[in-house]
Amino acid sequence: METDALTAAVLRDLRAPRPYPAVSLTMPTHRREPDNAQDAVRLRNVLAEAARRIDEDPQVSRQDRIGLKAQLDRAAAEVDLRHSLDGLVILATTGEHQIWSLARPVPERVVFADTYLTRNLVAARAQARPYWVLAVAADRATLWSGVGETLTEDRRHGFPLEPDPLQFDAQREERIGDQPSTFSDEETRRFLRTVDAALAALLAAEPRPFHVVGLAQAVSLLEEVGTAARGAAGSVRKGGLVDGPGRVLLQELAPAAEALAAEDGRRVGKLLDEARGRKVFAAGLDEVWEAVREGRVELLVVEEQFQATVRLTDGHLAAVDGDPGPGAWEQGVREDIVDELVEAALDSRAEVVFRPADSLAEHDRIAAVLRY
Repeated sequence: METDALTAAVLRDLRAPRPYPAVSLTMPTHRREPDNAQDAVRLRNVLAEAARRIDEDPQVSRQDRIGLKAQLDRAAAEVDLRHSLDGLVILATTGEHQIWSLARPVPERVVFADTYLTRNLVAARAQARPYWVLAVAADRATLWSGVGETLTEDRRHGFPLEPDPLQFDAQREERIGDQPSTFSDEETRRFLRTVDAALAALLAAEPRPFHVVGLAQAVSLLEEVGTAARGAAGSVRKGGLVDGPGRVLLQELAPAAEALAAEDGRRVGKLLDEARGRKVFAAGLDEVWEAVREGRVELLVVEEQFQATVRLTDGHLAAVDGDPGPGAWEQGVREDIVDELVEAALDSRAEVVFRPADSLAEHDRIAAVLRY
């Protein structure tokens, strides 16, 4: 399965407790040759490591060992590395297995716990949240549905839209084309009001961030005659894209998407700074862990790929260096306490944001804005 299947309901189910051990395997993959030649070898190694740990873990019964290995064997047979993206996640218990292909890199890991490792899935969903693209010209408007790096035309919700031929001077359009003078007549204004109304209905039915693409005159007039288009997350002022294709629209939208990501980084930084001033701020694993357990976290900010193995002792976290060895779970060892933090924060309806490596170095890689 891919990122577009990661609904909120699916993530809630994946975070649900399961009998120990719920096995999570993650590894980076590659889309193209020659880099993808290493993926099959890496997958075999990760599966072999999981099998070794299953055999050595005293908490896993003989029957559970057989069931887990059978599920991992089935998963290995189903993985199609010819169509890899950037990361592979395999989740397995004695009674099920799931395979997720992500459009973002993940570290190579094998984790045993009483829940699946979902942090990479959460980050993938946050990164690739669905969005709309409205491409508009004086005589046509098309709708595009985007998830991550996939953008396809959506012909629902009344799109594509074209003016009523009885109210639009087709001969003038043919003569003038999509030039500035086209945007000075009432027929074009009427058409763009129709487009804005269709956009408003779309956002009411399926709310998502959206971008608008079109000549500067078309976008400006659309914002002037309506209201919905004014809420665009970004825009590309360029004509000739109303019929795509999707890959070209993605290329044109890339600078706007990068600008939005940078703006979101500034937003998060500002919220953390303000929280410190208001003394509703937590940083470091132990402090954030306590706040999450109390349900006080409003915003959790975590560095990409930050992980820590700890031992839970009297409600506090103590770092564990090196391989904790067989039976570690029974001794209170958690192989990825950060993933548990993310899950608990989501369960308390906190916003979770992942930031680039070293961006939270001064806060020990993890920080939070508290509700009180």
